[in-house]
Amino acid sequence: MLKLGEKQTLEIMKKVEFGVYLKHPDDATGEERVLLPIKQVPQGVAIGDKLEVFLYKDSKDRLIATTNTPLLMMNEVKVLKVAQVGKMGAFLDWGLEKDLFLPFREQTRKVKDGEECLVALYIDKSSRLCATMKVYHHLSLNSPYKKDDRVEGVVYEISENFGAFVAVDNQYSGLIPKKDFFGNVKVGDKISARIVAVKEDGKLDLSIREKALAQILIDAEKVLEVIDSFDGALPFNDKANPEVIKRELQMSKNEFKKAVGHLLKSGKIEITEKSIRLK
Repeated sequence: MLKLGEKQTLEIMKKVEFGVYLKHPDDATGEERVLLPIKQVPQGVAIGDKLEVFLYKDSKDRLIATTNTPLLMMNEVKVLKVAQVGKMGAFLDWGLEKDLFLPFREQTRKVKDGEECLVALYIDKSSRLCATMKVYHHLSLNSPYKKDDRVEGVVYEISENFGAFVAVDNQYSGLIPKKDFFGNVKVGDKISARIVAVKEDGKLDLSIREKALAQILIDAEKVLEVIDSFDGALPFNDKANPEVIKRELQMSKNEFKKAVGHLLKSGKIEITEKSIRLK
């Protein structure tokens, strides 16, 4: 059986002026065949020889073989560069003559010429290979990581209900839960994170924050910087609305209160009814 989007070893069944026709070795009749264009045919091959090829569709939507290896194949997730954006979607450079189509409906953010995006490969309703930025179901659940390991990843989707979805090492399924998701992280960002839990199904819960004590010190420094930007007097205190705190400091109210408590204890600030001031 010929497999679209995969590399497989096929057998030369016929030579023609413009290339060779290949079939699966188990196909006795050669009823299902694919053309390998002449410029791709290695010198000195004969009928019955086997070649490893990748199958995709050409600009006329015909199944075609190539001896080149694309940058992305089925069951993989890779970062590809946007060659250009058209009326129906974007076209990605994946190392073959025909660029890979990324429909607008498969984009988790609008991409631009020259940008890079994390994608997987799928076969659409017209039996054509396309790219998708919705890689959730293409990621592996068998990571080698454990709790407290540091990892790198790419944010591929942000959900108001769940948090930020991350492709760890571009291949493992990770999530920064909503309760821990603060800051200006957006789709496409590369992040460094700490694994806070490995779920029973293999999914990774992540945090871009440090462990408690270390994070309090980091947050305290940030609070001082923000107070300084307000000329030494923050126009709200630790009883402020959580949305105000998130907007101004990109942290939760609980994290803010811990940082403020640390600064108060160390004598660096004072709290009034309506503000926090530097001492």
